[in-house]
Amino acid sequence: MPAMDALAIVILVVVLGLVFDFTNGFHDTANAMATSVATGALKPRVAVLISAVLNLVGAFLSTEVAATVSNGIVKEGDGGIQITPVMIFAGLVGAIMWNLTTWYLGLPSSSTHALFGGLIGAAIIGSGFGAVDWLNVLSKIALPALFAPLVAGVVAMVATYAAYMITRRATSRGAERGFRYGQTVSASLVSLAHGTNDAQKTMGVITLTFVAAGYQRAGTGPHFWVILACALAIAAGTYSGGWRIMRTVGKRITEVTPPQGFAAETSSAATILISSHLGFPLSTTQVTTGAIVGSGLGKRLASVRWGTFGRMALAWLVTVPAAALVAALATLVVRTGAIGTVIVVVAAVAGMASFWLLSRRHPVSHETVNVDEDVLASRRPEPVGAEEAK
Repeated sequence: MPAMDALAIVILVVVLGLVFDFTNGFHDTANAMATSVATGALKPRVAVLISAVLNLVGAFLSTEVAATVSNGIVKEGDGGIQITPVMIFAGLVGAIMWNLTTWYLGLPSSSTHALFGGLIGAAIIGSGFGAVDWLNVLSKIALPALFAPLVAGVVAMVATYAAYMITRRATSRGAERGFRYGQTVSASLVSLAHGTNDAQKTMGVITLTFVAAGYQRAGTGPHFWVILACALAIAAGTYSGGWRIMRTVGKRITEVTPPQGFAAETSSAATILISSHLGFPLSTTQVTTGAIVGSGLGKRLASVRWGTFGRMALAWLVTVPAAALVAALATLVVRTGAIGTVIVVVAAVAGMASFWLLSRRHPVSHETVNVDEDVLASRRPEPVGAEEAK
């Protein structure tokens, strides 16, 4: 590939990487703030502002997860199979398209697994199954994805039960107020933890691209400007507010009370921060959802809407193969040359615009995030001619 063409692909990867980070931000805002918004502990706009700032700060606290992404998922040379920037470009397209699909549907799926699915699909088509380090995928992605939500759920269940037991003699209003104040701190911790984990994934992808293109030595960490750019991108996405997913997480899994919200957020933050320190790129979506389910089970007479949880779990199962499939198709098209790259870029932009236009038909904002869908539907004006049809 000519030097100019290679540079153009690297620039495209950087741009798409930051776009993915932006979608990750608004896709995962619900992880940190859904329960606080649902219980009224924080106003929606205040919640996303706090989350954005702490996502920005968290991105600078550690680079262990970035190292796992850049060195541990796809083999990158020195005896391994060389992955190319073209494959990484296609992988990001697959991840972004899946993020936008699940955002539009209001499903809190894993941005982490969408990214890894995209990279894996592109690498398999580009270089074969041997291009993927399957042992690392199993030990650092698959097993943590299986156990982390369970651990967070059990901890949240115990913490919720303990919270109600400890405060059972307190006045209802006083206890609720205290837990609402506590939620401000616990939700902030989740946002900080999210920054230490999710922002680094794009740092790792961009670093992997520089290594693959020969602009950076293998085994080295992200440059400071990469850390800064990714931190700003995920913070901006977070501030834009992922209201569609926030409503699902905060209102449709279980009716969250302040003690439950505090327990779920604290459990999620602890799980994510520990995994970031160990270099495990967890799905914050799965951890948070597991904690919310656990908090519902920990409250006496509380109910968990298993149908909603089942749809979310199904989305989790298909995330990796769906993103991998889109990335594989993009890889096949991009490998045809410059025209193929242009086709993929145009298709990706068209897809992003389509999801945005579709979302405008049934918008969810900070004003309606806590309003049930049936109530929203009753407020919408009927189409012209609907009355006559009745």
